[in-house]
Amino acid sequence: MGDVLSQNEIDNLLKALSSGELDADEIKDSGEKSIKNYDFARPSKFSKEHLRTLENIFEHYGRLLSTNLPAYLRKNVQVEVMNSEAVAYSEFSNALSNPVLLGIVDFSPLGGNILIELADNLGYAMVDRMLGGGGLPLERPRDFTEIELTIIERIFNVFTNLLREPWNNVVQLEPRLIRIETNSQFAQIIPPSEMTSILTMNIKIGNIEGMMNVCLPFSCLEDVMDKLNTKFWFSTMQTKDDKTYRDFIEVAIAKAKIPIRAVLGKSTISVNDFLGLQRGDIIKLNTKVEDELNIYVGNMNKFKALPGASSDSYAVRISSIIREE
Repeated sequence: MGDVLSQNEIDNLLKALSSGELDADEIKDSGEKSIKNYDFARPSKFSKEHLRTLENIFEHYGRLLSTNLPAYLRKNVQVEVMNSEAVAYSEFSNALSNPVLLGIVDFSPLGGNILIELADNLGYAMVDRMLGGGGLPLERPRDFTEIELTIIERIFNVFTNLLREPWNNVVQLEPRLIRIETNSQFAQIIPPSEMTSILTMNIKIGNIEGMMNVCLPFSCLEDVMDKLNTKFWFSTMQTKDDKTYRDFIEVAIAKAKIPIRAVLGKSTISVNDFLGLQRGDIIKLNTKVEDELNIYVGNMNKFKALPGASSDSYAVRISSIIREE
C-alpha cells in the first residue's frame, strides 16, 4: 500500500495539475511491481515487531539492574537500552575485542545459550569498587586475573538471575551462568552464519560508562518467536492477577522493621545543670502523671497511649490513633 497523503498534500497536487505544472501522465502507475532484494545468506528472521518486544523486555531488565547492582557496588547505577538489531553471529564475534568479558548463559528451558558481553572498563571498575576502591577503570587494559574473574563472576550471576522476571510473560526461564570467557575465540558456541538479535545497553556506574551487549541466537528463541510480539506481551501482562502482587507487597511490608518510641515528656535545662546531674536528681517534665504519651513511628506522631507495665517490662496501652499526618 502506498503512502497516505495528507489533505494539504492533496490540495497542492490538485493545484499543480490545474495550473499545468504537473502532467497527469507522468504520475500514472506503470504497473511494474517493485522488487525487493533478499539476501539468502542473511535471512531476516527477526522482524521489527520481534526487536521492539525484545527492547521492552530488556527495558524491564535494565530497571532491575539499576535497583539491584547498587547493593553490590554501593554506588548509583543507571542502565539504558540503546538499540536492538539483527545481525549474523560472525559480525558480532568479529567486533569483540581482547580481553573481553563474555558470559555464556544456559537459557533453559529454551534450547541453546545466550551471550552477555560486558565492556572491560566496567569490569575493572566493578572489581575496584567491590574491593573498596573508588570504582575507577585501569588506564591500560590488561588480562583479568583469576581473583578478578571470581569477583566478576558474582556480578554475572546477578545479571543471569535477573533475567527471570522480565521473561515471565514469554517463558518461565531457569537461566544459569556456565562460564566467563576473556578470549572471544573460545566462545564460538554459535554457527557464524546464525542470525542473532543484539540488545545494546549503556551502563553508568558513577561517572564510568560502558556498554553491555546481550546476544540472543534465533535457534534459542525459535520456540517462542510467536510470543515475541507486543500484542501477546501486553495481553499477558493485563491478564496477570493484580491480587498476587498486592499480597506479595503486603507480606514484604509486614516484615519491615520500623522504630517506635514513646515520649514521656520534654524538659529544658542549662548545660551547667546537665553537667552537674547526679544519681537521684529529679528533672521536671512538661507532662503530668495522668497525661497521655505521644507514640512516634519513625518521626511521625501516630498514637496516644497510657503508660503501664507488662510482666517485668515497661509498656504502653494505645488509647487513640492520630489519623492526620
